[in-house]
Amino acid sequence: MKSVSQTILERRSIRRYEREAISDEAMQFIYDAIRNTPTSYNGQQFSVVDVTDQELKEEIYRLTGQKQAKTCNHFMVFCADFHKIRLIADRKGIDMPDFEHTLDGVIVGTVDATLAMMNALTAAEAQGLGTCCIGYARTCAPEALSKLLSLPQSTYIVCALAIGVPRELPDLKPKQSKEISIHSNRYSDEGLTDRLVAYDEEITRYNATRSGTTSDNDWASHIISYYREAMSYRMLDAIRRRGFDVIS
Repeated sequence: MKSVSQTILERRSIRRYEREAISDEAMQFIYDAIRNTPTSYNGQQFSVVDVTDQELKEEIYRLTGQKQAKTCNHFMVFCADFHKIRLIADRKGIDMPDFEHTLDGVIVGTVDATLAMMNALTAAEAQGLGTCCIGYARTCAPEALSKLLSLPQSTYIVCALAIGVPRELPDLKPKQSKEISIHSNRYSDEGLTDRLVAYDEEITRYNATRSGTTSDNDWASHIISYYREAMSYRMLDAIRRRGFDVIS
């Protein structure tokens, strides 16, 4: 088992995996970490679909174009879930408010599912496994993927996590400095733009010199290009069709 420092500070996204299976013991540790996720109200407003069937993973790959989906050992899909609480509310005759129709409900479900994914990622990384978060599972074909996984209403996909035995060890990607990411007592713009420009230049150098495939990408333009693409996703329409008709 890796140390806490190694697990958190040496993490990198792994996109190439060995065919080697993950032991039941290793997966049980990951499942236990997911179950112990801190959640809003202890409501546990999330569920996970752990995909191991190869044909199903191949279908997910065809929908998402993410090669990791078919080459990893476990493809875990993390969902916001108010279906569970509705089931027991019906059984016990409790009048269930339409909490998932509020923005706070959407945020609660998204945060819970994200925290569960990070617990899974940390548990996997601590055991020497490779992981890659895949947000594209949420955006590329949400209805088709939800149907493929038999997701009920009042659930929606937040993110996915590929887990497997790593076949690569990419260079550690530079992250923003403490002075950029962490503010003391109050948010401050003082010197922030200059630090961001320096970080942008650092990423440009990294992309040009890293092992494996290189590029001339900077940070700012590259990230903004993702935002520009994401303008067409219409995620609010997608989650409304999953039973989250956000009205407030």
